[in-house]
Amino acid sequence: MSPSKYAAAALFAASALATPNPQASTPSAASTEPSEFTANPNVGAGGNTFTDSPRFRVYSATGDEADKTLQMLESAYTCFVSDLGWRSSGLSYNSDSDTADTWYKENIYSVDSLDSAAGVMGSDPTTGLSFVQVVNTYLTDPSVTVHEYGHALTYHARNWVDQTATGAWWEPLANWLADTWMTSDLCASARERYSQPTGNSIIELKKVIGDSYQVIVDGSVDSGNYYQSWPILTYLTNNPDNFTGLGQDAVLRLNLEYEVGSNETPLHTLQRLLGNRATVQQVVGRYWAHMAYVDIGSEAANRAFLEQRETLGYENLDGSGQSYTVKAARQPQYFGANINPIQVSGEGSVSVTVKSNSAFTATLAVRNKDSGAVRYVDLENGSGEVTVDGSEEASLVVVNTPAKLIQYDPFKLSSEATSGLDYAVQITGGELLGIWDSDRGRSLNFLVVVPM
Repeated sequence: MSPSKYAAAALFAASALATPNPQASTPSAASTEPSEFTANPNVGAGGNTFTDSPRFRVYSATGDEADKTLQMLESAYTCFVSDLGWRSSGLSYNSDSDTADTWYKENIYSVDSLDSAAGVMGSDPTTGLSFVQVVNTYLTDPSVTVHEYGHALTYHARNWVDQTATGAWWEPLANWLADTWMTSDLCASARERYSQPTGNSIIELKKVIGDSYQVIVDGSVDSGNYYQSWPILTYLTNNPDNFTGLGQDAVLRLNLEYEVGSNETPLHTLQRLLGNRATVQQVVGRYWAHMAYVDIGSEAANRAFLEQRETLGYENLDGSGQSYTVKAARQPQYFGANINPIQVSGEGSVSVTVKSNSAFTATLAVRNKDSGAVRYVDLENGSGEVTVDGSEEASLVVVNTPAKLIQYDPFKLSSEATSGLDYAVQITGGELLGIWDSDRGRSLNFLVVVPM
């Protein structure tokens, strides 16, 4: 984990991890929660200098800095706990109840430095309470402090704790919480209540799109995507394709409906949310199609894409004329994808056929450059046709969607998880060109549509 503004970690005492972990129930009604929580200076290092709000205490910070931090966290609590139903951080992990005689404040510690991280969450095994440490220069930065508080909410939700298969998923979940609080309408009323501004998205498109071929959540040291892979959680939340079982509570349900002690992956939980109405393969395939233009129901993320798209890498295919093959180093791994932009020349119809000996999902995403609206054309059995007019642009999206979900550890990827999708593309009515962009110093692949 390289030190950066977004580097973070969740730490737990070993005895806390060994605590029996009954499945969390539906969060309690707000009427059971007191207006002022009780401070507990024994959770974390404690200290004599602190500032309080109703549900938080920040140590080693006073004045405007402390007030800004507390207002930000009270707003985040209001959004995720009061409005969206996450289990309160004031309730002990050691209890399976969603009510208590005493509710405790979350301790936030402003510190001078941390090893390779801007923030870290820890837990106290005796009380079953979490606490957060943040390097003082980042204390009022929600991409760090709300991110770490997101770890606290995941800890108090309990079901993902001490599960190897969920380990790397804690980071995208925490970044989803931070980005949702900063940008989403879901938190708009909570931000307004505490006079918090709407922020810019923390989406890292050079990684999400540039390395989209990687395992969907990859915890590999120095090369993984687990801090950046959170947009799929935004897609599940906003549910632009109206899959039954998804929506604004989807991420919470990935926690609540996780099979306790099973060490299943969140993708297995997702399939239970979907039931027999859709498959994970269909959902992830469509997610990546939406990522062609970052059309995931987030204006902030889409704005970032439009600002950064000329810097993104799409060098996935080799070939010329009408036939192309995926580069060996860019073959999509477990639920990874290739996004291949189409440069339109005039108006016309193009037919595309994708072939592979392995299971995949292929989609043509077509965006109206004037309105920003995107339409999606499924390539049934890998084949399909689309007409692109002069006001539109398009991309071919190919996703590795294996027939069966696998059990995998994101921090120790198996050969099964990293096995790439070898595929070929045949094009009629267009040409795939390798264009060197001297301004950006790299090769771009474009499918040029020729009127038929």
